[in-house]
Formats: sequence, structure tokens, C-alpha cells
Amino acid sequence: MVVDAFPDRKILVNGVEYLYFGGTNYLGMTTNAEFQTILFESIQKWGTGYGSSRNSNIKLSIYETAEKLLAKNLNSEAALAVSSGMLAGKLVVEYLSKTTDALFHFPDAHPALMHPSSLPLLVNGELNAQLFDKSFSKITILTDAVPSQYVEPIDLDILLNVPKEIQIELVIDESNSFGILENHWQNALKKENINIIKVASLGKAIGISGGVIAGNQSFVSEIRNQDCFIGAAGMNPAFLETYVKAQAIYHSQKQKLEQNLNYIKNYFWNNEAFTFHPSYPIIYFDDALLSKKLFSNKIITTSFKYTNESGILSRIVITSNHTIEDLTQLMAIL
Repeated sequence: MVVDAFPDRKILVNGVEYLYFGGTNYLGMTTNAEFQTILFESIQKWGTGYGSSRNSNIKLSIYETAEKLLAKNLNSEAALAVSSGMLAGKLVVEYLSKTTDALFHFPDAHPALMHPSSLPLLVNGELNAQLFDKSFSKITILTDAVPSQYVEPIDLDILLNVPKEIQIELVIDESNSFGILENHWQNALKKENINIIKVASLGKAIGISGGVIAGNQSFVSEIRNQDCFIGAAGMNPAFLETYVKAQAIYHSQKQKLEQNLNYIKNYFWNNEAFTFHPSYPIIYFDDALLSKKLFSNKIITTSFKYTNESGILSRIVITSNHTIEDLTQLMAIL
């Protein structure tokens, strides 16, 4: 379907209005009038784009301001803004492919994290035997915080079984969790041999085009000095100014989302047809006919082939902008 305007809680298809429960606009920021006002004012201050290298002799103050806030909100020591979440993942993985002995990935890791030399972390449900190769002193492990088809943070406790003599660079893609879920679940992995690095798209709950890399100061400094970062234009400074100034809006929109999820949670107790958790705004289902049934009732959900290896991704997305009436109509059909 091709549409001529951004789909918020409603979407026009061939002149017909539907309720929309798809996309990744979890906090409803992209169409929030107050948020847009901040963005328009930021564009007047910083322009529509900035094509210079971040290492140029002229440096924009907003980068440092926003990166400090991003680091704080990601529970990290330092952060680096880049032009997209995909670039954030690729920069980190490319660097670690050259500085660690091997890369391993959890099942269903996002394409931004994948590398031709990466090995599966799990084989038949157990840790890959190659993890116990005594020649390894430092490895990279790649995972999404909340992988596709999951509605809760991935359980990383299995990493505690990796020999403690091996230093682990653990890369976590927070694209679908940043701004939605807290980061406290990572506290269980506070071990001397595990260093957590985070990457994320800012184009989902945060509602701006860009990406972020977060970790300890030493690692972020190393990425900052890579040719691919130096040679690339920085993230749009107007978007970063908007992020800094819109913190109160993010908070209020998150409260609205939590209220919406709390309203619908009772519909899903012991319902095996759906995968749902009341802290996460995505509902997964496998019934291929359900999307058609919803469409016939003027409701559009997400349904597409996500990667070449995967099947059809079918999910219902709840946002902060959905009304109680929207949710009641959806639940009645489900």
C-alpha cells in the first residue's frame, strides 16, 4: 500500500480511512504538535542539515550536549550520535571484527549487527563449542535487547557460562527498546569480563532520524577516531537539539503508552494466539488470516517479509496516540 501522508493512529488508503496499528512510532512523537514546534525552532537555529565532518575545525556545541544526555539515558559512560541506527551497528561491528578474536551472534540478531564472519552463539540450544577455544582471549557477542518476535528483553544469563578468562564485548541493539524499556535488566551482567556496548536507531520511539553508539569512554573514543566516522557527515544537529528539549514530552507520551498497554492487558491473559507483554507495545501473531480479517474491518497492522531468511512478520503496534475507542474497536475484533 502506498499512502500520501504519515500514518499516525489513522491512515488513508485510496481515500478510505483505517485505524493504523503498525510502524514503530511507539511514543507518537513524529506527529506530536508540541514536538514538531521544537523541531521547527531547532531547524531555524541549526539549519536543515549539516554536511561537515565531526572532526572539522568548526564544531557544533549541540553534539556534546546531546551526547551527554544520550549517554545518561542509556546508562552509559559516553555516547556518539551518528546519522542512522544501521550505521551505528555497522561502525561498531566492523571495528570489533578487527579488534577481537571472533564474533558470535544470538539468534534473530538485527541485520545491522550481522557480519560475514560472525558465528552462531547457540548450537542446538547450547553455547557454541568454539567459545571454549583456548586461543580466544577477547570476543564479540551481538544481540538485540528485544529481538523480533520477542516482547521481553532477551535473557543473557547464558553468557555467565562463557569462560571468565575471555573478555566479552557485548553489543546490544536497543533500537526497539530505547525510550520504552528501562535498562536495569543489564545489571545482572556486571562482570569484570563483560563490557557492554549499545547501539540504537533514534527513528523509532525517539522520533528523529539518527543513531547512537554508547559505551565506556575509551570505546567511544576509538569509534570517534575511525575513518568511517571522521569521513561521514554528523547527525542532523536540529534533531539532536529537539531530543534535548523534548524530554518532558517523551515522559508524558510514555505515560500515555503505559496507560494504553494497561487498558488492553486483560484481553491477553492465557491467550496463546498472541505474544504480548504489558510493558512492550508490540503484539505478535501467526494467523495469516487475521491481518485480512482486521483489514476488512478497517484496521491495518504490520505484515511483511522482514529478512530473506524469515517468514512473514505479523504484529500489532500500540502507540501513545491511540485512543481508548481505537483500542476497544481493535480488541472487539481480536
